[in-house]
Amino acid sequence: MATQTNTARRTDAGFVRGNTVRKEDLIREMNKPYKPVDVRVAKNRARAKKMSPGYVLFLAGAVTMVCFMLISYIKMQAELTVSIKRVAYLKTELNNLKLSNDEELERIESSINLEEIKQIAVEELGMSYAKAGQVVTISDEGSDYVRQLRDLPNE
Repeated sequence: MATQTNTARRTDAGFVRGNTVRKEDLIREMNKPYKPVDVRVAKNRARAKKMSPGYVLFLAGAVTMVCFMLISYIKMQAELTVSIKRVAYLKTELNNLKLSNDEELERIESSINLEEIKQIAVEELGMSYAKAGQVVTISDEGSDYVRQLRDLPNE
């Protein structure tokens, strides 16, 4: 019972506890006499509301700068998104080309018959294996290939 009487009481801040406002409290607030504002308070409020042209110019410049930065940021985000999509597209294209290249290489390698090439070289073109005295060994001196600049010595 004591909690019910506490919920309907006013607090020090002027608020009514509970979930509804009583009509008599609202009427009492509306019927309060108008209290005039002190002259010093009114002057101070008017001075606070007044903005100097320099301050207005500063605020306009700041807003313009922020807008420019936001537009630049959005533009950079859009360019980044386009670049990311382009890279993804190029990666997909690269993978497709690698796959087709591997398939073509496999097709070419499977179509080569080394025994048939050997038979044509020996029988039709008259080629033969090198004999023991015909092979000349040349030092490569660490290089991957050897360039012949003069005739080989006859030994």
